[in-house]
Amino acid sequence: MPNSHRPLVLQVRSSNATGGGADTLVFNATRYLPELGYDTICAYLHPPADGPALAERAASFGARFVSVPDRHPVDWRVVRQLIGVCRREKVAIWHSNEYKSNILGLIVRRFWPMRLVSTVHGWVEHTWKTPFYYSLDKFCLRRYDKVICVSRDLEEECLRCGVRTSRCHLIDNAVDTRDFCRTQSRDEAKQAINAPNGGILLGAMGRLSPEKGFDLLIRAADILIHRGHDITLWIAGEGRARPELERLIADLGQSERIRLLGHLSDAKTFLQAIDGFVLSSLREGLPMVVLEAMSLQVPVLATRVAGVPSLIQDGENGLLIESGSVEELVSGLIRLLADGDNRHRIAQQARRTIEATYGFEGRMKQITSIYDWLLNGTLAYKNTIK
Repeated sequence: MPNSHRPLVLQVRSSNATGGGADTLVFNATRYLPELGYDTICAYLHPPADGPALAERAASFGARFVSVPDRHPVDWRVVRQLIGVCRREKVAIWHSNEYKSNILGLIVRRFWPMRLVSTVHGWVEHTWKTPFYYSLDKFCLRRYDKVICVSRDLEEECLRCGVRTSRCHLIDNAVDTRDFCRTQSRDEAKQAINAPNGGILLGAMGRLSPEKGFDLLIRAADILIHRGHDITLWIAGEGRARPELERLIADLGQSERIRLLGHLSDAKTFLQAIDGFVLSSLREGLPMVVLEAMSLQVPVLATRVAGVPSLIQDGENGLLIESGSVEELVSGLIRLLADGDNRHRIAQQARRTIEATYGFEGRMKQITSIYDWLLNGTLAYKNTIK
């Protein structure tokens, strides 16, 4: 329940369907903030039809949720509703999580005094509209009180676009290791999701869009199957590229070995079932799904993009390849498939990496230290803020 003595943080984000990895961060924050001195509400802009699914996901985290139907790019009803929320709840900090909520924060602050914080998760999806939106986003970030970046490359980009050094902080994405710990053996999880017996089950997960490189991964899996490797590839997620990926799988004649699973309500069981997780992305921030896979002791093969090389040391706690190449994916997968003992060693070291450096409690202490500074001028965890 809200506590009138605690400042309230409004977590604001525009999303659809049931959200993605960044939404896990937003919703999970609500479980930690009360212990660290803050109440919180999640206000979500979404297509009208997607409200119930997002509300259900928020409820699974115990998060207070405000549905904000967003009917078109310039919907002033959204502004009015958010002003009303800020006034009614006496919001102290507006914490936005993508370009649209960054823009709205500057507008709403004209009608309600509050401090503005933004987390930059990455500018990864490229459409004909996004260059304009991303440029506008960077313009807005220069006017925020604090900007949190989830990877070093994003921090550098924010500094290049004019965010002051004193306002820009690197705080890596993190995973709740209490939730993401292995509770099933690989065989038990495979049985739970009706995975094929025998062979190697490879998994991938994410929005089905071009920057994820799933077309390259499908072609790489096809090459390995034709070379005689006993593998199956399952890809979880939804998105606009699904029809093209389905056609590619059909054209390759691999409908039995390569499947698109759509949205999964139980991603944790899926991750525990697979023998290896593959990130084939061309662009990323620091992907939550990679952190989750590593926390669940799944060996990871990932492209060397954005914050990934700071997380994975090649051959130690995962495998790294260059992005944008079917040949790189083929050679990386061969390394992954070659030695079961090595996969086990990598997976164990991955879990140790997450526990040591990417735990969620430490991340939230860093974030609330920023809140403390904005509201009180003090840092509760000075050693965590550079």
